[in-house]
Amino acid sequence: MSPLIAPVADPAPPAHLRSLRVTLADGAQTTVHVAAHQLASTRVRVVRLTRPEQLASWCARTGTEEAIVGGFFVRPHGRPLGEVRTHGIARESTPFLAPWHKIRASLHVDRGSVAIGPRDSFCTAPRGDLLQAGPLLVHHGKPAVHAGTDPEGFSAGAEQFDSDISDGRHPRAAIALAGETLLAVACDGRADDEAGLTLDELAATLVDLGAQQAMNLDGGGSTSLVCGGTLRNIPRGNYDTVVPGGRSISTAIAFAPR
Repeated sequence: MSPLIAPVADPAPPAHLRSLRVTLADGAQTTVHVAAHQLASTRVRVVRLTRPEQLASWCARTGTEEAIVGGFFVRPHGRPLGEVRTHGIARESTPFLAPWHKIRASLHVDRGSVAIGPRDSFCTAPRGDLLQAGPLLVHHGKPAVHAGTDPEGFSAGAEQFDSDISDGRHPRAAIALAGETLLAVACDGRADDEAGLTLDELAATLVDLGAQQAMNLDGGGSTSLVCGGTLRNIPRGNYDTVVPGGRSISTAIAFAPR
């Protein structure tokens, strides 16, 4: 069943931002923040931060108005987990475990073209920027994740993470293609009035928002969406424990006018 979505009152949101109250099948609710960027007028790039830093802090320091958390990272040093390329150059990272390193979902950006799909749908050494995260949430307009299945090995390869990221409701982030629009999405969670989303529920929400292709990004306490220069979601590390500004991250996806 698709979630029920209703707008959240915001006295002065940026025109391209919506905050929605999503009601889930069991009656639980959570807030989903959606920043919509028109591909024709937006430059999209993958950023490998020089050191782990909160997204809002990095945005303020670099004058970046629009960004979302990128892929996963390895604690405690913060090295990116999964493939990262910028300007066609492979950046230092820890690969996903075999055989999933070849298939886990990726965002590819090259000369204004943006694509989301399995890693093996792109060439071995693509031009432009590439960020690997996953799992793939939406493929050809339909949910690509289903309870009880693990096609990208996130349960089987959970040893590379703090926990099985596919298990349960949590704060989550995603990037989605919806026609000529790129959606940067973050949901709250881990509070009495903020249930969070399972991957299945996130995928269903993205389909309702018009996504044709979408992939999961880093979540939990790392969930961060900056829109109009302001952090829009409320990051929580543990239940009802706010992480002010969000956890420090290692990669991001940035959006700028062009």
